[in-house]
Amino acid sequence: MQIPKWIVSSAMAAVLMVAAGSLAEAQEKLKIGTEGAYPPFNTITSDGKVEGFDIDIANALCAQMKVECEIVTQDWDGIIPALQAKKFDAIIASMSITEERKKQVAFSNKYYTTPLALVAPKDSDLTSTEPAALAGKTVGAQASTTQADYAQNAYGKAGAEAKLYPTQEEAITDLQNGRLDAVISDKFVLMDWLKKASDGCCKLVGDVKGTETQAGIAVRLEDTALRDKLNAAIDAIVADGTYKKIQAKYFDFDIY
Repeated sequence: MQIPKWIVSSAMAAVLMVAAGSLAEAQEKLKIGTEGAYPPFNTITSDGKVEGFDIDIANALCAQMKVECEIVTQDWDGIIPALQAKKFDAIIASMSITEERKKQVAFSNKYYTTPLALVAPKDSDLTSTEPAALAGKTVGAQASTTQADYAQNAYGKAGAEAKLYPTQEEAITDLQNGRLDAVISDKFVLMDWLKKASDGCCKLVGDVKGTETQAGIAVRLEDTALRDKLNAAIDAIVADGTYKKIQAKYFDFDIY
């Protein structure tokens, strides 16, 4: 039986409308992956809400791009594979821009800059962050991070034991409980923790020289158009003062 052309045309039109609708929906929503265990940048509250500097930046960028933001949490170790598997469209999780990671993802321009720092118990004899000062000591760090690399390479080669944890919070807990001599991490994370810690257990030893890194937004290698849109949005929120307002919620100094 021959099908009338008007029926075929109507069916094709319906298919195209559905496809167009799906494309429009995809363009109107941006799924953002974050960790949820790295305060004050990203953390999950007791009622299950994801918040922090990274989240505020993500929402500001989505507003600038006129898209809906959907925040998805993901364990740090699996965050790049989850991006590649299209669980989300971009990672905004204080990810340092490194040459090794550039082989796996495309990065936006920076949205903040930070050095690493070292904290130790308040009665520790540590006064230096130099590798030689950590010989014979146990240093904690979050696994799969630039601080873990430094702990294993610089401190490890100088005779320290590097102990790695799935999250930053677990490393801090072991430091508080006397199972570590020091923890190395993002300076701003450590400063925020020391400010809020009620037990006064620990002190900032100092910045780790030569470790300043830039945090960027990661997208899939092929998603260069999205990366370019994110770069334009970062420039826009810096220019119009939105970035400064978000920064002021968390820090009393410039981190850009």
